[in-house]
Amino acid sequence: MAHHGWGGSPPASEAEARQRIVDATARCVDRHGAAKTTLTDVANELGVTRQTVYRHFARVTDIIGEVAAQGAEAFVDRLIAHVQGIADPAEAVVEGMVFCVRTIPAEPRLSLVLQLGDSGALGRGAITADVIGYGARMLRRYPVDWAAAGVGDDDLGGLAEIILRVLTSLLQHPSGPPRGDAELRAFLGRWLAPALRRPAHAGH
Repeated sequence: MAHHGWGGSPPASEAEARQRIVDATARCVDRHGAAKTTLTDVANELGVTRQTVYRHFARVTDIIGEVAAQGAEAFVDRLIAHVQGIADPAEAVVEGMVFCVRTIPAEPRLSLVLQLGDSGALGRGAITADVIGYGARMLRRYPVDWAAAGVGDDDLGGLAEIILRVLTSLLQHPSGPPRGDAELRAFLGRWLAPALRRPAHAGH
């Protein structure tokens, strides 16, 4: 668009344009939430027309999906750093869930990972095959010897799914009165951790 819009500095490449659209959408999500963010909002944020945004993304949900993906990557790095040094699988999973419960609600972009609050923004539920696969890849980064704990690589998808289902429930339907960190650790340690401390079935 010549030098109109884009803050007077047009992107030098398709990749740069897409990333600037994603960054602008993230700012809109921070202000308004995903459900209320529109292509018009994104275009106004960039100082371009809706048609300019359309040339790079067909739907605002596609951009929000990319915001969620990039937010997830940064979040997972923080999560893995938080559980470093915890080799026990049950303790690592419990501590990771406590970290998620405390961190996600305060950051709108992280809420997109599980599509909390603005659940219609991406048009699907949190527990999809793609999300479970992402969760399994995240678990592989934990400082845990899963095989030694009797959890095979094929089991990590099932573990990721149950973690996501419990985590989503804890975030969407918090207990009243809210549990403190110690209470939440004790709760998860009593009801979730035992599944990770059972001996593996023969031949599994």
